[in-house]
Amino acid sequence: MGARKRNIANKRKEEKKDQYFAVLRNNPTSPRKMRLVADMVRGMDVNKALDVLKYSSKEASGKVEKLLLSAIANWQAKNENARLEESNLIVSRIFVDSGRMLKRIMPAPQGRAHRIRKRSNHVTIYLDKKNPVTE
Repeated sequence: MGARKRNIANKRKEEKKDQYFAVLRNNPTSPRKMRLVADMVRGMDVNKALDVLKYSSKEASGKVEKLLLSAIANWQAKNENARLEESNLIVSRIFVDSGRMLKRIMPAPQGRAHRIRKRSNHVTIYLDKKNPVTE
């Protein structure tokens, strides 16, 4: 690896130390359904987002709630003595990417076959401190 690449990689690694995030990979739900849940909690306070996800009727909200708890645990691992209630954490970024697609075949009339695509997704959630409003 060249010096320039190494310097950029080290810089990227240092920036990642200040971020608190969690990743869920190959979740067997379509990305479109997961994005509906992700849009509900984007920009929300962490405690309020947990409440919204807990009482949501969507199946994907349980997975996002578990992922949010994992991100909170990652934040607590880096901040030993900090309390969650006093931290002013928000869900700064959450995005859903398309994962691998399982291609299956379903029988159709007159001896034909239709292709079914069983989609999956990857969810990434970032936590950040709420910026105090200065006037």
